[in-house]
Amino acid sequence: LKRAARLTPAPCRWNSGLPMNIGVLFVPQQEAWVVERMGKFHRILEPGLNFLIPLLDRIRYVQSLKEIVINVPEQSAVTLDNVTLQIDGVLYLRVMDPYKASYGVEDPEYAVTQLAQTTMRSELGKLSLDRVFRERESLNASIVDAINQASDCWGIRCLRYEIKDIHVPPRVKESMQMQVEAERRKRATVLESEGTRESAINVAEGQKQAQILASEAEKAEQINKAAGEANAMLVKARAKAEAIQLLAAALAQQHGNAAASLSVAEQYVNAFSKIAKDSNTVLLPANTGDVTNMVAQALGIYTTLTKPQAVKTQDEMPPAHEDSHSSATEVLKAEQGSSS
Repeated sequence: LKRAARLTPAPCRWNSGLPMNIGVLFVPQQEAWVVERMGKFHRILEPGLNFLIPLLDRIRYVQSLKEIVINVPEQSAVTLDNVTLQIDGVLYLRVMDPYKASYGVEDPEYAVTQLAQTTMRSELGKLSLDRVFRERESLNASIVDAINQASDCWGIRCLRYEIKDIHVPPRVKESMQMQVEAERRKRATVLESEGTRESAINVAEGQKQAQILASEAEKAEQINKAAGEANAMLVKARAKAEAIQLLAAALAQQHGNAAASLSVAEQYVNAFSKIAKDSNTVLLPANTGDVTNMVAQALGIYTTLTKPQAVKTQDEMPPAHEDSHSSATEVLKAEQGSSS
């Protein structure tokens, strides 16, 4: 068994198999062949044509320099809030130093996989369940940094680490769904209340603007109405003043009193023609048929109203009368002197 173990070839990692040493070898591109001479590291063959000594030189390891993809098995981890998760991922590696990758560690693939799992557990223990879903990118970056620090002496560099699936326990998943639904209902309620608030504000603003415009319109209407009434009153007053002036001029002319008497008589007859049209109760004077007496009374009232003006005119005239009297006295004295 010991002899069989000695004759068993070394494990081949990330390659198609160990080639045989026939003296002349062709190394493919993106591969590094580690050669041992009499059991001791001799050199690393570069891509292309290479020559080796049969029986003395032996190809011990074949390292692929391409990027390698490794599936990290599913593992369980406990978060900061004591929730157990099942997480698996994908690891992207590249051999940077074939010598360290061959002699630094026995099985680089297994070592990096175990390191990724332990780092994932430690990083998840620092985060709560909600932060695990929000900070997946930072979690991946933290795992890559931890793997690179440990795998530097192995000649391997971790390029990326991606979490494929996160499996949550059924009860936690149900509670998360309920929480999401509650949050959505909350946002819907908030949005609806904000919409109602904005609608009420808009309606109030509209009513305010409408009241302001209505008050301004009413104000302008009242101003225009007052201006129109003032202009109408001025026009009526001017027309009445002109009518009074024309009437006074007509009365001052010859036969003005007769014309006034005729107008009063016509108005008296018209007034009697409208009696008993609006009401059945009528008060009549005793001498209703005596038109002459009624006209005389009306002219008497007119004379009474015009008398104070005549008296006032006579009161204003005394200085002129005194002047005429004094002038008449002087004329008499002059005549007496001439006669003497």
